[in-house]
Amino acid sequence: MKLGLLQLNPTIGDYAGNLQKLRAAYLEACRRGANLVLSPELFLCGYPPRDLLLREDFVDAGLRAVEDAALFSGPVPLLVGYVDRHEPRPGRRLRNAAAILQNGKVVHRIYKSLLPTYDVFDEDRYFEPAQDVAPVTIAGRKVGITICEDIWNDADFWPDRLYRFDPVQELVVAGADLIVNLSASPWHQGKAAMRLAMLQHVARDENVALAQVNAVGGNDELIFDGHSVLLAPGGHVIALASGFAEEIIVADVGAAAHPATAVHAGLSSVPKEEHLHDALCLGIRDYVQKTGFSSAIIGLSGGIDSAVVAALATHALGPEKVIGVSMPSRYSSQGSRDDAERLAYNLGIRYEVVPIGQPVAALEAELAPLFTGRAADLTEENIQSRMRGVILMALSNKLGALVLTTGNKSEMAVGYCTLYGDMCGALAVIADLFKMEVYGLAKWINRDKVIIPVDSITKPPSAELRPDQKDQDSLPPYEVLDAILQHYVVEDKSLDEIVAKGFERSIVRDVMNKVIFSEYKRRQAAPGLKVSTRAFGMGRRVPIAQRYKG
Repeated sequence: MKLGLLQLNPTIGDYAGNLQKLRAAYLEACRRGANLVLSPELFLCGYPPRDLLLREDFVDAGLRAVEDAALFSGPVPLLVGYVDRHEPRPGRRLRNAAAILQNGKVVHRIYKSLLPTYDVFDEDRYFEPAQDVAPVTIAGRKVGITICEDIWNDADFWPDRLYRFDPVQELVVAGADLIVNLSASPWHQGKAAMRLAMLQHVARDENVALAQVNAVGGNDELIFDGHSVLLAPGGHVIALASGFAEEIIVADVGAAAHPATAVHAGLSSVPKEEHLHDALCLGIRDYVQKTGFSSAIIGLSGGIDSAVVAALATHALGPEKVIGVSMPSRYSSQGSRDDAERLAYNLGIRYEVVPIGQPVAALEAELAPLFTGRAADLTEENIQSRMRGVILMALSNKLGALVLTTGNKSEMAVGYCTLYGDMCGALAVIADLFKMEVYGLAKWINRDKVIIPVDSITKPPSAELRPDQKDQDSLPPYEVLDAILQHYVVEDKSLDEIVAKGFERSIVRDVMNKVIFSEYKRRQAAPGLKVSTRAFGMGRRVPIAQRYKG
């Protein structure tokens, strides 16, 4: 039996575009000899549709799309993900579903059993789970059809399971000798290798062939990496799709397989910076294009963060679609100005200089009567940052290009950023990268030749909003800060637990206080591309008005 795995990039709500993409890929898989063709989870509407699911017209359009997809289906069955209605009550009104389309008709419907509610997922808000599962006979084989989370509950792989029910095990007991999984599994660092290891364990543990087709692409904060796979019963890899790109795989379930350990080792050996680079570029490209834009604007300070964002955007969109804007103040060093210009030259992007000295002075003069008797402080620093935000947003409005913000996770965590200033923008590209990860990515970008100026990487980080300012004037060294933030933000460790790992109590408490106080800022930040297991944004829900410090 030959399976066609359609690793495709849907756009949420673009039923016509998704149908067109599905039809072309299905016909190509059929041309290449597939006996069964699989598409990703909720492909017709795109994943995750979130509260669009509350709209009846959205659901109606999706059901019409299923019928339209059926019309171009031929003798080769096509398995497509969609949203179905759940009529019986009590229960939720929708189901996460898959339909088997063949010879112009919907011949079978399957529903998702396990509905995740952790991290970025909220499926129990919308969907009713399936109460039972059974294999479907296709081309003489008993096929167990599962949807994403249904395959993530193997008792021998996970030490702590979230669900009592294992759909895969039930399907195998019922006679399934092939398990297929329609997936929209978001990526984070290490996810691809971990997912493959889990799937290999399931195939080996249950002694069945297994195919997973995973979505690819960026949808708001989430990035889907693909890496669709076909496994032999022992867990050996028959075919593995590339990451972060659309691909159609057609492979025989009985074909020769590659040793599981070799393939897993190959995937694990890819430098993490390479996966980060590819993921972030995909996230930028899809966010810009799926929102109807084509170009981006970035404020270039001469520092490492804006340099990395500019390099990523240039790779994602092309140099002709990126504008770098230097906005020097009286505190901007000549070295920083030179680094910004040199970066733009290296990338081949349009470069503009808009000094902020005069507009800042004008605003300070207007405010002077109200500031009488008060010493200069953070207020004057924020005025500079906010003036830059005004300039970038004006250019965005006039030129029709999206502003990409340049703050990293370390800065966002402790509030080392200015609301309506450097936080202005449509997408926070590196908001889920700690500062030391930004350094690592910058060095990887420069692996073959100097793209990011060396001084941008080696000089002490500074916002340059006052004379001789350095980040470490008010923050611990980034190596220390990032380690504390990893424990506190990502791992949810307490003050005592972090101190027990060797950190000074006063420093840990200060960092924790900064994180807590800055929650209101992060709530107003641009959406950030998620690349870790715990990102600020949709996966971390912390109250603003609260007093618990631990």
